[in-house]
Amino acid sequence: MGCDNTTKTSLCSMKRCFLFSFLCLIPLCLLNGWLRDFQALTARNVHLSSSSSIRNVTILLWYWPFNRSFSLRGDVCWDLYSIPHCNLVDQRSLFPSADVVVFHNRELVMHRQKLPLELPRPQAQKWAWMSLEAPVYNGNLRRYANIFNMTITYRTDADVSVPYGKLLPKEAEGNLVEDASLNKSFLACWVVSNYKHHHKRSKVYKELKANVPVKVYGRWTKKPIPSSALLPTISRCHFYLAFENSVAKDYITEKLWRNAYLGGAVPIVLGPPLDDYKAVAPPNSFIHVDEFASVEDLSKYLQQLAEDKKRYNEYFNWKHQWKVKLFTDWRERLCKICSQYNSLPQEKVYADLEAWVNTKDN
Repeated sequence: MGCDNTTKTSLCSMKRCFLFSFLCLIPLCLLNGWLRDFQALTARNVHLSSSSSIRNVTILLWYWPFNRSFSLRGDVCWDLYSIPHCNLVDQRSLFPSADVVVFHNRELVMHRQKLPLELPRPQAQKWAWMSLEAPVYNGNLRRYANIFNMTITYRTDADVSVPYGKLLPKEAEGNLVEDASLNKSFLACWVVSNYKHHHKRSKVYKELKANVPVKVYGRWTKKPIPSSALLPTISRCHFYLAFENSVAKDYITEKLWRNAYLGGAVPIVLGPPLDDYKAVAPPNSFIHVDEFASVEDLSKYLQQLAEDKKRYNEYFNWKHQWKVKLFTDWRERLCKICSQYNSLPQEKVYADLEAWVNTKDN
């Protein structure tokens, strides 16, 4: 039926407006998706076009840490971590053309690998010493005097710093569980496999257990926890003993980042000095053993804090603004070399690697 009167004309006009608006929305929605794809494609094209004018840095990993290899197909550093101009390889035949050759210390200590000292070393080539172990486990490094040009380790003053984890700002402020003390079955817990009586953490644990209950898991107590159950188990504890096996500069491992922070327990930390933790962790997100005159005083504080829900929940306020990033892929650590390569000293040589590795906190 035609629109031959005023009412019908008005109705038809409204229908046409509605249809026009609806049809306009469709390309806008599609455009939004296209824009995201276009931005990603543009970044990729910029990378590809600039690759022809900027020389790639070739990083040769002489052998894989702990004999566990990862795929290096394609442009790994760009595809996985958006780091351009980085050629990550593990073929030893590429030694003459490598800008940096990386050696993981653990295999050297165990005599499973050795340095290729017999090969003619290109003049501009850098050799990198890599380790995530505490100094006490790095073995005799005096034999490596005047060999390495670069250090790759968790230390903040390393040439390439590769921590076990760090905090990243959230894009939007997150929602926080109103009561973090819910579903807690134990006051404190600890997961430990490498228990040594002479370790400082063992002595603190004994004193702590004499004053408060501590639930212990791990190979030491013959109560191993599968990886899938680790965080759910820790989540039932008010506090987690994030005790490092060594007291060393900047040595803060997954015990803080994964076990405590991701497990949802307040970390009680023991390792490097308080200032080292303050440099990487939010205030009022952890409890350092050194903040107390005695372990007995620490024990009293934990008991009082667990009973005060308001104060206890304040230890989780950091989750509003921050999220935890773990570093677990060796490829990410190696690709990071390229992002810092041009700013690294050109003529640097570690005349005494042993002394540098055993540097104490001031």
